[in-house]
Amino acid sequence: MVLSLDISEVNISLFRWVNDLGKEYPFLNPTFIFIAEYMVFLLAISVLFIWFTRNKDNRVMILCASIAFICAFVIGKVSGLFHSNFQPFVELTDVNKLIHKEKDNSFPSDHTILFFSYCFSFWLFKRGRSILWVLLAVLVGVSRIWVGVHYPLDVLTGIFISLAAATFIYLIVPSLRVTQSVINIYEKYENKLLLLFKRTRGNKSKNF
Repeated sequence: MVLSLDISEVNISLFRWVNDLGKEYPFLNPTFIFIAEYMVFLLAISVLFIWFTRNKDNRVMILCASIAFICAFVIGKVSGLFHSNFQPFVELTDVNKLIHKEKDNSFPSDHTILFFSYCFSFWLFKRGRSILWVLLAVLVGVSRIWVGVHYPLDVLTGIFISLAAATFIYLIVPSLRVTQSVINIYEKYENKLLLLFKRTRGNKSKNF
């Protein structure tokens, strides 16, 4: 009981420290609002771009990252059944709430799970400069606290779940035969579609 109370106090204190930065440095708020709300679109575009480079290693990476996200998301929802809390702006007073969010269980942070599942997977496969993806994921996690919609514990739990899922998938899935089979089957039909598209364009050009 005492330990639980201490963790709760630390969780709230850390939240206040990060969230209050938005009051001290309001000129940074638009940046963190953008990261918290719209960086997900950049991730989606990046995933599509990497996939359509048509590099097989990149496609294995995206496939593994997607599987890691699905696994982490499911684990997150299950963990939410054993522990739940509303967003800070619901439970606390004087929260610097910067974006609209419906009242629901905020444990763990879905945004954090999404970004760390993909970004950490990218780092596992590429290393080197891919650490920038991990830094982006960290920024997203911090931004969710900054804008007032998640506690640090929501974010940290999302990180832990995602790192575990991404690492497990990275160690297991790439070496499975079914992984290469799935990629090969997809590329077979992709090549057929591209060939059909080229023929259709060729016929249209001849008609003109």
